[in-house]
Amino acid sequence: MPTIPLNTESSPEAVIELLFKLKVKDVMSTNIFTAKPQTTMRDIQNSMKKHYITGLPITEGDTLVGIVSMDDIINAFDKNTIDEACESHMTRNLIVLQESMPLSLAVSYFNKYKFGRFPVLNKKNKLTGIVTTTDVIAALLVAMNKEVERLEIEAQQAQDALQIEDEKQRKERSKILEKAKNLEAFPNRLIEFKTEPFNFETAGQASTEIKKMLRGMAVDKALARRIGIASYELEINQVVHSKGGMMRYYISPESIVIEAIDTGPGIPDVDAALTEGFSTASEQVRAFGFGAGMGLPNTKRVSDLFHINSKPGKNTTVRVQFNLSQEPETE
Repeated sequence: MPTIPLNTESSPEAVIELLFKLKVKDVMSTNIFTAKPQTTMRDIQNSMKKHYITGLPITEGDTLVGIVSMDDIINAFDKNTIDEACESHMTRNLIVLQESMPLSLAVSYFNKYKFGRFPVLNKKNKLTGIVTTTDVIAALLVAMNKEVERLEIEAQQAQDALQIEDEKQRKERSKILEKAKNLEAFPNRLIEFKTEPFNFETAGQASTEIKKMLRGMAVDKALARRIGIASYELEINQVVHSKGGMMRYYISPESIVIEAIDTGPGIPDVDAALTEGFSTASEQVRAFGFGAGMGLPNTKRVSDLFHINSKPGKNTTVRVQFNLSQEPETE
């Protein structure tokens, strides 16, 4: 089954930044071949063969109503229904992507569901594209090549600049860089990011910015990864499960506290929500591939301190803390 050997925890930082920077609409194919519910399975099989594709979306107008895969075609041959209309044999339970989703979510979909392709919808839930593992990998290769070229140019420019600096200027520059790596160079601060329901355009932005800052603070990599996981889980929870809210990061030389406050609808049973696999996700949330019931358990698992306060119909506040002064972790 198709998989993409990338994730947001262990992949190189440059690749992770590209996964969040690129959107699904940047990599999807917009030249879509579709069929109607009345089209026979045999005609669809011939169309798939002609266009070298392994799945065909079924639409009414520009609304996606199903998809026919190679498995559906094989089943139709086995059951001698190959000349029947596809509406009785197509897959109706669909997992879809949204144009504005970051590419990181598309990668997680491919690795989780093992599908070869996903239909892509716009904000009006109209079919606008198809994305495959080949599309994702090709787009990443192009983007990475451009990033390498940019870094090479920057490196050359930096080298040229260093060559024209005198010794005193180079020593001063070295002192500044060394100071920037020290936690004490980063005073107490509060950073805030707003989240909106199902706004995948900015989903993951807060976590990406915090991870950049952690690198600048020279935080231990394993600890920074734990902070990134908690931040991302809480941020995505607000996007897909709440009416929106605020992500607050309280940063000091000793600790980082993440406070996620949403505007409802609240959690009926907090103890159940902290149980792995438990989920109250709506059909809309599940259609976008969320609702596995691991967000809060994962956050609690990686945090040094964890607290949640929520009631039905009220705001939910999750507060987690990470101690920056602890000894480096063994990965």
